[in-house]
Amino acid sequence: MATQFIMVGAKGRMGQAILALAQKDKDFQVVGKVDKGEDLGGLLGQANVVIDFSHRSATESVLEKVCEAKVAYVCGTTGQTEADLKLMQAASKKVPLIHSPNFSVGVNLLFYLTEQAAKALPEGYDPEVIEIHHRLKKDAPSGTAKRLLEIIAQARGAKLDQVTRHGRSGEPGERSASEIGVHAVRGGDVVGDHTVLLAGEGERIELVHRASSRDVFALGALRAAKWLVGKPARAYQMVDVLGLS
Repeated sequence: MATQFIMVGAKGRMGQAILALAQKDKDFQVVGKVDKGEDLGGLLGQANVVIDFSHRSATESVLEKVCEAKVAYVCGTTGQTEADLKLMQAASKKVPLIHSPNFSVGVNLLFYLTEQAAKALPEGYDPEVIEIHHRLKKDAPSGTAKRLLEIIAQARGAKLDQVTRHGRSGEPGERSASEIGVHAVRGGDVVGDHTVLLAGEGERIELVHRASSRDVFALGALRAAKWLVGKPARAYQMVDVLGLS
């Protein structure tokens, strides 16, 4: 049976990419397309999953409708407030959901490898995260870079807000052993490059992911949606989808 989904944020770049791929795949059926200001509720009786790549301001209303209809929820929207995230946590007790800053299979493997490397390497290996995106991207650092920072901080038992260093200028002094640097580069039409650098004495490790097409994110979101349908209510991650958890 085809995965029947509603696309929230249908007019956005990601929404359009997901719809284009889904229409070519017999395993998916698009039963609704919703954008800003349009009502989601009337379409939910036809769907078994909602894919949301709209805007953080819509999170609360979409979650409310999803929970009422008891359908699975895949969310790629970033920038939610703490209150929004608490609402999502509460929703996960009613419906199965996945919220990820990046649905690329390769990026989620990068998350996994970063966690393993950060746990395995001693504190003498200095972590830095570098991300590059197109000139039109409005937020910085990217949601993916923020997730990489969280992973490194958690692996080291550190509080993220106390160890993050956003770029350097002037005379910042010597690099402290505990800090995690993050650098956002903007230019051209770069879809998304992320590098995790772990620099030690006499050697360094670089974990790199480069996306050349938005299709990789769209394919990952569709894969997550198909996997999620029929699962028990809880918050899942892409590592669960990929069998890495």
